[in-house]
Amino acid sequence: MVSLTPEMMELIRSTRYFPLATASADGDPNVVPVGSVFLIDPETIWIGNQFMDATIKNLKENPRASVYVWTQGVKGCLKIKADVTVMEEGEDYEKMREMVSAKRADLKCRSLLVLKITGVFECTSGKDAGKKLL
Repeated sequence: MVSLTPEMMELIRSTRYFPLATASADGDPNVVPVGSVFLIDPETIWIGNQFMDATIKNLKENPRASVYVWTQGVKGCLKIKADVTVMEEGEDYEKMREMVSAKRADLKCRSLLVLKITGVFECTSGKDAGKKLL
């Protein structure tokens, strides 16, 4: 796995919404905005699923995803690639349910997406666009 730098972790913490991209087994793409995103450690991101039917279907067929990290007022942006495990029960899932409820009591967490980071890429324009950072 790949470990994020402190600067990368700060960019994630300062971002409110993240585009999450997946693809089905036959390559049909899907992108959704997600807000229940939690950086657990330098190698792991948790995402709470409330409404992501197509995303979950894709991940069960093809357990890989990409997250775009950018927010206004902060320099830089990242594309993070990850292997994903979908959890619908267990201790970590219960923790995520509590985290989502604490963030927004009106949301019900249907599953936990555990992203294990496999690569980080530069996504700002210019000569280094697409460069593998980690």
